Amino acid sequence: MSLPAATQRAQVRRTAQFHPTVWGDYFIKRVSDNQMASVWTEQAKILKEEVRRMLTSATDHKASEKLKLLDAIQRLGISYHFEGEIEEALKKIYQDFEDDGNLCTVALRFRLLRQQGYHVSSDVFSKFKDGEGNFKEDLINDVHGLLSLYEASYLSVQGEDILDEALEFTKTHLIMATQFGSPLADQVSHALRWPIRRGLPRKESRDYFSIYQQDEADIKPY
Repeated sequence: MSLPAATQRAQVRRTAQFHPTVWGDYFIKRVSDNQMASVWTEQAKILKEEVRRMLTSATDHKASEKLKLLDAIQRLGISYHFEGEIEEALKKIYQDFEDDGNLCTVALRFRLLRQQGYHVSSDVFSKFKDGEGNFKEDLINDVHGLLSLYEASYLSVQGEDILDEALEFTKTHLIMATQFGSPLADQVSHALRWPIRRGLPRKESRDYFSIYQQDEADIKPY
């Protein structure tokens, strides 16, 4: 026996054709984003404390390692987090530095200290000259040292002939180093176009990030 037509119509469940909410899944995503932001914030705190420990530790490490760390922090554009610690570290390096005769280390120390306003004599580079007053030929094979000296030479003041000579010497031989396909060659090419002293800080930070990833092992002993 069939139901009356009116009853059949009453049993048909209507579907409401609601339009999607203008909010979409905003609130679901918002909760997720807030949770991730909290995780990132906490991770950033941990990393900052680790870097701070590395800077303030009573150094039984080589001065070269701490200099590389200071350089990386500054070039990555995060030095504003550690201004006090950086000043103390450089002060100690300025007072207690033991020269190991390594060109890369000597030039890096010179640049970082001058950038910070310390008076460092350019005579520290005299030892890298021969008896005729020219930079020693064996430095040509030390690309890291040449690059460090090249960057340091841009902090010269009027009358510092040795730094003017260093700039010409390093430029000449670094151009030859760019002919080899390697990460270091890319770094040299970039430096020849944009030395640190003349670069734009934000752009330099972005460009340096890839270099830092390649060189990260150099500061891992901390």
